[in-house]
Amino acid sequence: MTSGYQVFLGLDVGKGEHHAVGLDPTGNRLHDGQLPNSEPQLRALLDKLAAHGPLLVVVDQPATISALPVAVARAAGHQVAYLPELAMRRIADLYPGRAKTNARDAFVIADAARSLPHTLRSVDVGDDALAELEVLVGFDDDLAGETTRIGNRIRGLLTGIHPALERVIGPRISHPAVLEILSRCGGPAGIRTAGRRKLASIATTHAPRMGDKLVTGILAALQEQTLTVPGPLPPTPCCPG
Repeated sequence: MTSGYQVFLGLDVGKGEHHAVGLDPTGNRLHDGQLPNSEPQLRALLDKLAAHGPLLVVVDQPATISALPVAVARAAGHQVAYLPELAMRRIADLYPGRAKTNARDAFVIADAARSLPHTLRSVDVGDDALAELEVLVGFDDDLAGETTRIGNRIRGLLTGIHPALERVIGPRISHPAVLEILSRCGGPAGIRTAGRRKLASIATTHAPRMGDKLVTGILAALQEQTLTVPGPLPPTPCCPG
């Protein structure tokens, strides 16, 4: 990072609020306090500190919860950088005290920007794109995990009340045709009540190639077990339509 800044603003970012420490080139504190993650308050602080001269904003991570401070700083025309986590930990060990607090971390970030500029990394447009991808991948991973959890739970319930039916639809539990049958017909009793015609209508709509085979397997499994085992899957018939 280049020199020439008159203010070094370190932000220890958080979900609801950040801790901000602003230092001048000699290390004097120009600001030290909590900073809500709000555009008006972020702009107000940046404008206040920019009155002292060129401002460098430094965060402890370039993505996710630091997105708004980074965007506001850029919109105001200020340079933005971040201090990598490994460098942050090593530099923090050079300061007195071992207690990890937001205020201490924000000061370490600001002081590193002031005295150790070579430790900083620039936040560029590529980082923004990477941050967006990381968020999307995170959502996708969460959804995939939730889908797996629910599928396993349904298979576990079916195994307890109707093992034969689970053997047929369990391996296809995430298929749209199977999910639609379960959501509209409920458990084994509801599926049996629906009958072949209704089941075939549902299955072939969502699985044109395997619909008939799926329904045949489901009906065969239902014939295999005549006893009704009490369980949490609702024995309601298919909804009309």
